[in-house]
Amino acid sequence: MTSSHQRPPHHRTVVSYVQRGERMTVGQQRAWDRHWERWGREVKALPAGPVHFADWFGREAPVVLEIGSGMGETTSQLVAAAPEVNYVAVEVYKPGLAQLMMRAEALGAENLRVLRGDAVDLLTDHVEPGALDAVRIFFPDPWPKKKHHKRRLVQPGFVRLLATRLRPGGTLHLATDWEQYAEQMLEVCSAEPLLRNRFDGWAPRPDWRPVTKFEQRAVEEDRVSHDLMFERVELT
Repeated sequence: MTSSHQRPPHHRTVVSYVQRGERMTVGQQRAWDRHWERWGREVKALPAGPVHFADWFGREAPVVLEIGSGMGETTSQLVAAAPEVNYVAVEVYKPGLAQLMMRAEALGAENLRVLRGDAVDLLTDHVEPGALDAVRIFFPDPWPKKKHHKRRLVQPGFVRLLATRLRPGGTLHLATDWEQYAEQMLEVCSAEPLLRNRFDGWAPRPDWRPVTKFEQRAVEEDRVSHDLMFERVELT
């Protein structure tokens, strides 16, 4: 495990998320009490070394990691639609994770595990190289003001970290409704030698990705959403 006093270059000193309140509804608290012990872990409380996803899920299966699952409306649908995968969601917002677990339960999904904390810490300290089959980042905070662009999650060091955690042939799928951030994502991912764009620029919007509330708001505000699909390659 990397020492907190000697972090690798991709570790951020500026985080990309805002701390929010953690007050939960009665329903969210019930879902938390029912499922957290089996489905959840705190990133900061993980033992040193990698998470063994097969042991946690109780089976060997492709591992999909979603970073920033929000309130879980879209994520729960993706989990339920793909029972053959081990779906992991990492999110800092406790009520959001509780809501995700509640939604997954309502859909009868059992192939979900949730991690509360910083995705950078998770990937740096607890995910082995090549352990992930797919990473999804849908509509991350755009930090639209120029002075806040350094807070954006998709930066060269972070993309490099993600690429190393993907298996060869694994995919990085990004989506955003902010044009300038989409262009930044395209530029950063295209510059990473471990990744190859599966399309000539933007990827077609996949039918299987549910419309998020952010995407619907973008439609109402005449903003175009962009998807990007990159694949991990092996360097020769």
